[in-house]
Amino acid sequence: MATGLKLATPSSFPAFPFLPYDIQLNLMQHLYSAIEERKITIVESPTGTGKTLSLLCSSLSWLRDEQERARRGELDANGDELDWVVAQTLDRKRREQEANDLEYVERLKKARKKELLLRKAAKGRVYKRQKVSHEPEEEDQDDSQFLPESDQLLQDEEDNISPAVRALMKKLYKPDDSKSKEEELACTKIYYASRTHSQLSQVLHELRKLKISLAVTVAGIETSENEAVLSGSAKRPISAIDDTTDLVDTVDTRTVSLGSRKQLCVNEKLKAKAGDLDEACRQRLSEKGDRRCQYLPPVDDEVRMLDFRDQVLATPKDIEDLVEAGQNAQTCPYFGARRAIPQAQLVLLPYNLLLQKAARESLGIDLTNQVVIIDEAHNLISTLLSLSTVHLALRTLATSLHQLSIYLSKFRNRLSTTNSLHLKRLIGLLEALSKYATDWGEQQKNAVRPSDGNPSQKSASETSVMTSAELMDRLGQKVQGINFLEVEAYLRKSKIARKISGYCVKELEKAAGQDPVKLSKLSRLASSTPPLHTVESFILALTTASDDGRVTFAMNDGQVEIKYQHLNPSTHFQEVVNAARSVILAGGTMSPISDVTNQLFSTLSEDRFTTFSCGHIIPSSNLQTLILKKGPRGGELQFKYDRRNDQSMIAELGQIIVNFSNIVPGGMVVFVPSYSFLHLVISAWERSGIMDKFRAKKKVFMEPQESSAVEATLRDYSAEILDQSRKSEPVDTSKRPGAILFAVIGAKLSEGLNFTDDLARAVLVVGLPFANLASPELRERMNYVNRLQQSRGSKAAPGMKNAATELYENMCMNAVNQSIGRAIRHRGDWASLVLIDGRYSTPRIRQKLPKWIGEHTMVTETFGEAMKEMSQFYREKRSTVGV
Repeated sequence: MATGLKLATPSSFPAFPFLPYDIQLNLMQHLYSAIEERKITIVESPTGTGKTLSLLCSSLSWLRDEQERARRGELDANGDELDWVVAQTLDRKRREQEANDLEYVERLKKARKKELLLRKAAKGRVYKRQKVSHEPEEEDQDDSQFLPESDQLLQDEEDNISPAVRALMKKLYKPDDSKSKEEELACTKIYYASRTHSQLSQVLHELRKLKISLAVTVAGIETSENEAVLSGSAKRPISAIDDTTDLVDTVDTRTVSLGSRKQLCVNEKLKAKAGDLDEACRQRLSEKGDRRCQYLPPVDDEVRMLDFRDQVLATPKDIEDLVEAGQNAQTCPYFGARRAIPQAQLVLLPYNLLLQKAARESLGIDLTNQVVIIDEAHNLISTLLSLSTVHLALRTLATSLHQLSIYLSKFRNRLSTTNSLHLKRLIGLLEALSKYATDWGEQQKNAVRPSDGNPSQKSASETSVMTSAELMDRLGQKVQGINFLEVEAYLRKSKIARKISGYCVKELEKAAGQDPVKLSKLSRLASSTPPLHTVESFILALTTASDDGRVTFAMNDGQVEIKYQHLNPSTHFQEVVNAARSVILAGGTMSPISDVTNQLFSTLSEDRFTTFSCGHIIPSSNLQTLILKKGPRGGELQFKYDRRNDQSMIAELGQIIVNFSNIVPGGMVVFVPSYSFLHLVISAWERSGIMDKFRAKKKVFMEPQESSAVEATLRDYSAEILDQSRKSEPVDTSKRPGAILFAVIGAKLSEGLNFTDDLARAVLVVGLPFANLASPELRERMNYVNRLQQSRGSKAAPGMKNAATELYENMCMNAVNQSIGRAIRHRGDWASLVLIDGRYSTPRIRQKLPKWIGEHTMVTETFGEAMKEMSQFYREKRSTVGV
């Protein structure tokens, strides 16, 4: 640790559980430095190099040093001695801080002890499933719960209470939180985001390996703390803790996992009811006595929630652990996790909770001066765009209008003038949008279509694209005067979408009675997104800058669908970048990094931005990368869209795979550009008999389009290979036991799955999966990036094309890079990667491959040369690792 205000980058990281490789040490040093210097950085670290462990170790090591720096109150006095009064003040503050730390440690120890007792008691407890009744409850009889939320902007105009008096009343009736005020002080923290909760559970698994603790670092308890961590007891998952485990004297990094109400709610009766769970939960927050959720402590009972908060922080828990702890403590895990955020040092959360401003505000997340790590960041751009893109079907719009009309008719006499005015304005807007969409749909149905059946022509003719400003012009003069920001603010503050949806579900529930068919339909309706929520999202989207998005009208299965497509991924991400101290985007494959830079950080100053790309931990001899330009018959291999029906090239591809299956041991994964191409070639090979040749060598599997069948296919594929590898008797090498798995680039098997060791001794990538240029959405994105490039007055760098072409190629190569990264998963792994398309040999495409792959790529001019190189590669592996 540095002696001044600036922290020096460590030369070693003792918290790392084993001696790090050089690339791991370099990565940790880079991250530590980036956080300390408040930088934004993109990190590329191939899977199998300990990326997650390195991210955690370096960031938590910095956080430990940062807390020690803050605790000591070091001042940069430029060599001058401190005044004795200042020195005494600092000494007093240090003593107070140490006392607070010791008190906090004791509280966490008590929380662990209580948690163990609750777990023990839970084993002998019999949980009776709550009976679910579809009859209206007493609390549901009062329709006042469906009135808009009241605040200063929505007060009844006849209310004679002045704002000053109202503020005084609010202050007087505010619960006394002086007792917990000191406890709620926030600390510097790390927000660690990934795509799914299963991935975040893996992060917790890696966290338990670290020899580090951040709960306290005061003198006198530091040694015992480290001993506890090294013993490993504090690092066990909750599910592995039994009644004999002694966690009382252990100290851990204060960690909390965040999830939605649906994931964390433990009120079975509430979850089983029809309607919006979020709104039902919010309603019970304002209730008292028996009408309040049994898992929510009363407003005046802070102790119970604070005790549970300490249990949340006492030992790192994933979502399942939180639910179990909440059930044992009979306390809501959703609000317990929220309450733990201020004091947490490590917050684990999925993408959507971090990237959406509304979600952050709902959870009370403040990113100011905090560290943000986004793992699996190769999906970040597509996630940002999808979170801001809204699909609004005409039938959903019609349902929203119908619900609005019923609601206004029912509550007309109970609504304030302000609320009535806003709702009538909203109805006028939706009526105009509905009429325009209906008229547009009728025009499409009556239009003359091309007779040649060209799908791209049909798609273009049935689509209309416009800016949000152009849409407003087409909706008429009544709509042009509406301020969309005011409408969006009203929807957000009044919570009217939830109120209307809740009221309509209640009325439908009454009408359904005990009819099982109607109740089944009601259950499906209640579990879907309320119609007005989608309308609210659409209106919110229209408030963004006009050039950052496009509104599309299209025919989908004979129905009109309105879509707002967001074009600028940096719009909402900029809020994260501006607030955070440091933002780290990390992934196994981030190439081409220029794509992420151009789309997210084009306006960021160079002195705040940095990148880091490391090689793989495997020796270069364990990876062979070949580019195949010609087939066995000498035909050029270029799987362009307009040549996909070329039977001679399909036959060449089949013979290539047959020949490779003769020399590749274990499993061979073949990635193709699309499902349609996969079906095309399989059909052709069945007719020609090539499929029989495949089956004679290896068992053949194909990736299913149904998500539900993917797991079974992968399990059967793995079992076929592993069963062969376990056989002790000699194997007939002429048949080369194993399997072939045909998969689709960008589909289920191309991301997040590990084809370790024998599961993929060869990965073949057929063609380049370029997106369909006839797609209106793609054309708009390409036009947008070109306009952006022109508005900045920038020109394409030497050797590069315009921004649209770069985007088009980068989208393709991002998908390819994810696919080829499936094979090499650890230091001892090895495989051959074959890129089957002559276009991979062009410098523009080759430079978009990951650095650890591109550096050792060989271009083979003939198929014979490729066979020779692969045969030699596998001969060497047979002699060195006994294949």
